[in-house]
Amino acid sequence: MTIRGIRFLGESQSETTDFPDLEPGPNEVLVKLRSSGLCGSDLRRYREQPSDEEATWVRPGHEPCGEVVALGPGVTQVAVGDRIMQHHYDGCLRCDYCRTGWQQLCPVQEKRGYYGGTRHGGHGDYMTAHESTCVPMPDEVSFEEGAYLACGASTAFHALKKLDVSGRDVLAVFGQGPVGLAATMFGEAMGARVIAVDVNSERLAMAEDAGAWKAIDNSDGSAVEQIRDLTHGEGADATLEAAGLPVTRVAAAEAARVFGRACLVGEGGEVTYEPTPHIIHRHLTLIGSWTFSTFGLAEAAQFVADRQVPLRSLITETCSIEEAPEAYIRFAAGTPGKFAISWDG
Repeated sequence: MTIRGIRFLGESQSETTDFPDLEPGPNEVLVKLRSSGLCGSDLRRYREQPSDEEATWVRPGHEPCGEVVALGPGVTQVAVGDRIMQHHYDGCLRCDYCRTGWQQLCPVQEKRGYYGGTRHGGHGDYMTAHESTCVPMPDEVSFEEGAYLACGASTAFHALKKLDVSGRDVLAVFGQGPVGLAATMFGEAMGARVIAVDVNSERLAMAEDAGAWKAIDNSDGSAVEQIRDLTHGEGADATLEAAGLPVTRVAAAEAARVFGRACLVGEGGEVTYEPTPHIIHRHLTLIGSWTFSTFGLAEAAQFVADRQVPLRSLITETCSIEEAPEAYIRFAAGTPGKFAISWDG
């Protein structure tokens, strides 16, 4: 049996092709994929020139969700038939970070692994994964929602937890891509009045449908002033930056009120803050948030199930594995919403 999967060829080219069959090793499971999300952080590898031919044969996809169909020797934590979301990091499993579910922080470099980067990911019919990376999924959560939660949506959820968002807050979310849209929806579910900020009218319309109190077009760079106008001149209680741009990172600090909180989620690039006016004299709490633990993934999924958060409405396109190369072209062009590969029709 061969596995149909995606191969990144470099320079924004990909193809669906055959990969060899897989067998789970010790403490590994074989997962039949049901959904695999496309994430913005995939695009660097999609666009860049690969280091060598071998690198193009590592399947991408770090938002896997599916069903366990076979067990390797020694597996005790997972059973055949389990519906799981796959936490896409592996580590030494001995350090404090690994033992608390934060394998991505493992200091043992030779043990750290990244499914979809250094190891085969979820853009294929099957994948093998260490049992410690398999997180049970509530029955109320669909496979497509599970894939979304496996990275983007749970990243947003835990950034909001760090911000301690509640019904007392006005929350401004800069960037309404898949992570920002999830933050808008989760923020509303947590009781906040959410101000969604973007430069794309389609994304802003989606943000309003996701529960945003107000949607701000920042095409002219006036988001900070507009947010202050909406908050009696004070600014937002909390801000979340999900675009990863210097201008929105500064705006996220400036748009927060005195004694406010700001969280940086968008990765890459640079930013320059003026410590005194931006942070010190305004008593700003500036937070960084990167993904989540295995326990955090389970918590975010349970929140979706318990609160009936309509995360599925943010998934605007699903495709088959054969159609995935064309989907990547549209996704890389900035088409709004969340994209996912689906094996369920």
